[in-house]
Amino acid sequence: MPGEKTAKTALEDLKKALSRLENAIDGRVEKQRDFDEAEEEVQRLNADRSRLAQELDQSEDRASRLEEANREVSRRLVTAMETIRAVLDR
Repeated sequence: MPGEKTAKTALEDLKKALSRLENAIDGRVEKQRDFDEAEEEVQRLNADRSRLAQELDQSEDRASRLEEANREVSRRLVTAMETIRAVLDR
């Protein structure tokens, strides 16, 4: 009978080891899934960052053009006012 108990114990130990292995595999699969989801989120964030950077560059270019146009309009108004003053002074 001692041989049977040893085989029975060994079988129980094997079952326990298999159960721990399955749990470890399940945990690893879950961690990999979480990692993959995080990686996808990072890729989405990078795409958003690139898009926003491009939009910011476009907005800065537009602001520069508007600023230049504003300076030109101001210059022309000053010229027009000086011309009107000169005409009125005559």
